[in-house]
Amino acid sequence: MLKQLDNAKNKWGGHHSLIDRWLDDRQQLLVNFCGMFNQDDGYNLQTLPDDRSLTNFCQQLVDYISLGHFEVYESLVVNSTEGGDSNLTLARSLYPEISQTTDIAIAFNDKHSNMKYVDEYDILGKDLSAIGEALATRIELEDQLIDAFHKSIQNTAVSSPS
Repeated sequence: MLKQLDNAKNKWGGHHSLIDRWLDDRQQLLVNFCGMFNQDDGYNLQTLPDDRSLTNFCQQLVDYISLGHFEVYESLVVNSTEGGDSNLTLARSLYPEISQTTDIAIAFNDKHSNMKYVDEYDILGKDLSAIGEALATRIELEDQLIDAFHKSIQNTAVSSPS
């Protein structure tokens, strides 16, 4: 996922401040997600994240999802419509799939954001795996939206008289 993020930043970074901010937020979310698995229990065994790390991740997750839904997607769709009906059709087809990943993320947050663990490690491990898969899917879908937006900007710049 992190390699895919680097590709996205190299391809689209610097063209739109909102997308740059969003990609930066995405990067931090993924770094923290991966970092939760790099904890060591002193015996070189990988452990699940502590309560604080998980709560921080949940907050970042909700912030990232909110930024996407309430600011970025709208901007991408509005600006992509300048690229023609195909961009609007793409946005409309991707949005329900992105919404499914939102539902998974919100359910994860609701379940784990302020949880104190006793014997919940099996559940948490499965839920972390599911949220990781949902984030990977979401990123692929979001990248398709960003690509359509970026292409519409390029097409508009090429077709505009100087």
